[in-house]
Amino acid sequence: METLLYLVRRLLQALAVILIVTIVVFCLLHALPGGPARGILGPQATAQQIAAFNHEQGLDRSLPVQYVLYLRDLVQGDLGTSYTLNEAVSRLIEQRLPKTLVLTVLSALVGLLLAVPLGMWQAVRRNKPADYVITTLSFVAYSTPVYFLGLILVMLFTQALRWFPSQAPQGDTLAQVFADPAGLVLPVVTGAASMVAVFSRYMRASTLENLSEDYVRTARAGGAGRYAVLFRHVFRNSLTPVVAMLGYYVPVLFGGALVVEQLFNYPGMGLLFWSAAQSSDYPVLLGCVLVISVATVVGSLLADVVQRVVDPRVKEVRV
Repeated sequence: METLLYLVRRLLQALAVILIVTIVVFCLLHALPGGPARGILGPQATAQQIAAFNHEQGLDRSLPVQYVLYLRDLVQGDLGTSYTLNEAVSRLIEQRLPKTLVLTVLSALVGLLLAVPLGMWQAVRRNKPADYVITTLSFVAYSTPVYFLGLILVMLFTQALRWFPSQAPQGDTLAQVFADPAGLVLPVVTGAASMVAVFSRYMRASTLENLSEDYVRTARAGGAGRYAVLFRHVFRNSLTPVVAMLGYYVPVLFGGALVVEQLFNYPGMGLLFWSAAQSSDYPVLLGCVLVISVATVVGSLLADVVQRVVDPRVKEVRV
C-alpha cells in the first residue's frame, strides 16, 4: 500500500509539472514578435489579414480561453503547423522522434554497459595508477564539447582510417536507419562518451560507499569471497543512485542528440529542431520543446519508480 501511494504521489506530481510546461510553452507562443499571426503570415501581412487570422484561429479571445483550447488541441495531438514546411508539427515529430529515440537509447545502453563495470573496477582498484588514468580520461571526456568530440572522431575514423562513413544513416523509416549499422557507430559513440564519463564516476563513488558498509564486512567474515560479495551484494546496491540519475539525464541525451544529429546529418528530431531554429519556425521549435520536456518528466518518473523497486527503502517524493 505504501508503495502504491508513493507511485500515485509521483504520478500526480509529474502531471502537475507537465501542466506547468504547457503553460510555459503557451506563454512562449504568445510572446513571439508580432504574435503567432505575424509569425505565420509573415512580415508583409496587413493589419486586416492579421485580424482575420486571429478571429479564425480564436486568437482574439481571452488568454484563459485560448489556453483551454490549446490544451484541447494538445490532447488531440495538434501541435500546430510548420511555417516553412507547411505540415503538421505532430506529423513531423512523429516521423523524426523514433529515429532520435533509437540514437539516444543506443547511446545510453553503450554508455551504461561501459560505465557500470568501469566504475566498479575503479572502485576495486582505488588510488591505483589505472584509477588515476581513467579518472583523468573521464574528466577530459566530460569537459570536451560534444561537437568537438564528434569532429575528432570524424577526422580519425572517416578521414584517416576510413573505417566508418561520415554521414549517419539516411531515410524516413527505422528500417532504412538499421540498414546502415556502420553509419550509426560514430553518432552513438559521440553521444555515449560523456555518459560514460559521468556514470562511471557515479558508479565508482557508489561502489566505494557500499564497500565500506557493515554488511560487506559481515559477508567477508562469513567466508564469502571478494568477488562474490562484490557482484551479489555491492553491485545491486550501487546501482540505485545510478538508476535515479539516469532519469534526470534524459534532457542531456536529447540535448546531445541535437548536436550529434546536426553534425552527422542524422534525420531525427534534433536535426528538425536545428533546421527550425535556422528558419525561425516557432511552432516546430515549441513542439520539440514540449515533447522533450514531457520526456524529461516521464524519465524522472520512471527513474523514481525503478529506484523504488530496486530499493524499497526510498520513501521521499522527489521535487
